[in-house]
Amino acid sequence: MSEIGSVCPYTEKCMTFIMTGCDGTNHQGCPDKPDAQEPVKPVNQFKDKNILVTGGTGSFGSAFAKHLSIDPPEKLIIFSTGWERQDALRNELGNPTWARWFIGNVRDYDRLYQAFEDVDIVIHAAAIKCIETCEKDPEEALKTNVIGTQNVIRAALNRNVGKVLLISTDKACEPCNTYGASKALAERLITNANNYKGSKDVRFSVVRYGNVIGSNGSVIPKWRKMIADGVNELPVTDANMTRFFYPMQDAVQFVIDALNKMRGGEVYIPRIPSIRIVDLAAALGMPYKVIGIRPGEKIHESLEPGYDSGSNPEFLNVEQIKELIGEDQYAYAPKAPMQISKLS
Repeated sequence: MSEIGSVCPYTEKCMTFIMTGCDGTNHQGCPDKPDAQEPVKPVNQFKDKNILVTGGTGSFGSAFAKHLSIDPPEKLIIFSTGWERQDALRNELGNPTWARWFIGNVRDYDRLYQAFEDVDIVIHAAAIKCIETCEKDPEEALKTNVIGTQNVIRAALNRNVGKVLLISTDKACEPCNTYGASKALAERLITNANNYKGSKDVRFSVVRYGNVIGSNGSVIPKWRKMIADGVNELPVTDANMTRFFYPMQDAVQFVIDALNKMRGGEVYIPRIPSIRIVDLAAALGMPYKVIGIRPGEKIHESLEPGYDSGSNPEFLNVEQIKELIGEDQYAYAPKAPMQISKLS
């Protein structure tokens, strides 16, 4: 199933790519390469491109827009459902001339078709991501995560978009909940779209990664709010629980790398460190209480069969977690490493 890509010949551990800036190609910045050089900023591959991000005001879309503001593309189209969050992001970016704003829902094919005019690249990040919400309203998860993905595919084919990249999740690997199942099906739809594109020069691929530090609705902002509200203990569903732990800046760079490398049909999977949830509580300086596992929740997450957060050889300690959750997640970061897996 797995095809290894960008393996560093000088370093044994994949994490070294992230921590040192080794780009996995010419290995600039690798400390184990003789006469190592400082990493250099890559050439702007989006200079003349029109890019559209569905769910563009979410955690990834906002971080991606801030990253691109360093060296903007021809046009970035933010496609999302809420005008308030669009207005906030527009102001945060300084109302740039290279950004466009589309109110729309991926459930609406006609609106997608309209928005995709002259678009070169689509990053499909829109989804209902909350496990509890998807468990309670599976029909809504189906409409957004599955039918919405099919609408993106149809609009991309009919508008001759060059590349479509789906942002997926570790919940899609061996899913045990509605959210994961809906994203697993979305992955299949995207990779299978390459089989019926005909002569059109369109590529469809997927990136799948784990928990992004500080993303909307994730555990860190929830716990920080609880701490601010004066709780004495943080709720942990199981003391043995682990999760993959990915900085947003690395997730953004990983997506950019995937866009550069994609040929169509790949599922790109990074090598990510794990954390123990009880260590996250300790990093926030709080005791915890075990409240019991929730429906649809796993003790350990998997990014691909045989690669799960519990058996992962890379674990962050409490001090490393403290350092990561205190960093500016939207700063420019060196390229993250890749392992490429291609679904058959």
